[in-house]
Amino acid sequence: MGASSLGSTLANCINLSNLALNLYGNQIGDEGASSLGSALAYCINLSNLTLDLCDNQIGVMGASGLRSGLANCINLSNLTLNLRRNKIGDEGASGLGSALANCINLSNLTLDLFDNQIGYEGASGLGSYLTNCINLSNLKLYLSSKNKSQKFKVISKCLKSKRLVVFKKCFL
Repeated sequence: MGASSLGSTLANCINLSNLALNLYGNQIGDEGASSLGSALAYCINLSNLTLDLCDNQIGVMGASGLRSGLANCINLSNLTLNLRRNKIGDEGASGLGSALANCINLSNLTLDLFDNQIGYEGASGLGSYLTNCINLSNLKLYLSSKNKSQKFKVISKCLKSKRLVVFKKCFL
């Protein structure tokens, strides 16, 4: 209920350019994440966004809602998205990647997807989409990985980005 109300209010802030929102450990779930995603779709002037949704029981449906909203934030240049310790899975990771590929002005990205049940398919899809972020110059990516081939696949795909200057990866 709280995240849904916050989303409704946030949707009215159409001229917002900077937003930092810390909802760490609030158990907003899929419904709350989807509500936030819907609200972000109206914030088309956002250029700087920090969204901490760590440990919130967000699954594929919530990630899909966030994806829909982020895909409309085409003016984003700086994004920090912390989804650590949720359950977005392969589909959620690829979906977020596809949304970020629409953010054509994105130059700095910190993406924490550690402990999200993301396997080879999700990591590979994410890496493929991130190569389409043509203005991305700084990338910090946090993923869980027990599979060495998965790690190298993501790294090789991300390194294909021609403008990428700083690439920090952390596989735990």
